[in-house]
Amino acid sequence: MGVPFLPTRTIKGSDFARHEQHKRIHCPFSDEELIAVRAIQPDVAILHVQRADAQGNAHVWGNFGVMREAAMAAKKVILTCEEIVEHQVILSDPNRNMIPGFVVSSVVHEPFGSYPSPTQGYARRDDDCYFDYHKATRSRQGFEQWLREWVLDAPDHRSFLNHLGQERVEKLKPQGSLFAAPVSFSY
Repeated sequence: MGVPFLPTRTIKGSDFARHEQHKRIHCPFSDEELIAVRAIQPDVAILHVQRADAQGNAHVWGNFGVMREAAMAAKKVILTCEEIVEHQVILSDPNRNMIPGFVVSSVVHEPFGSYPSPTQGYARRDDDCYFDYHKATRSRQGFEQWLREWVLDAPDHRSFLNHLGQERVEKLKPQGSLFAAPVSFSY
């Protein structure tokens, strides 16, 4: 957001309020005691979007979470995307351009790059992955085995998806289309 902190009331009575990222302040308008939460500036934000052009202008729809804020706060932004499109596609629907290209350092075409999370219109959430992870990692040994199998032994994302299995990947693809009503951008 471009500000050094945001005020909050929610953590006033908690141990979080004692953390160095927080400072007690008084509102200049009401004199109410608030907690100032320091802004963070990540070195890198890696974000997955539906589509982007080669310059990093990104169309996003669905649940944004804090994607835009992360893009604007980070020193560098790497976009992974389901598809890379011509700039004209981005211009055709400017309201979906949630991440401007001038903040993006790199664009990577990586279908299913949000796995196991969803990418609306391209991939469903894989609930079984989360259930399997929670079951497998109840012990340190289980976690280390899971980490080795699903992270360390996968040299790249494609190998990871191959290990997951084509049948499971196919089940995650949306079936059919559910289009929004068309809009006109004419004036």
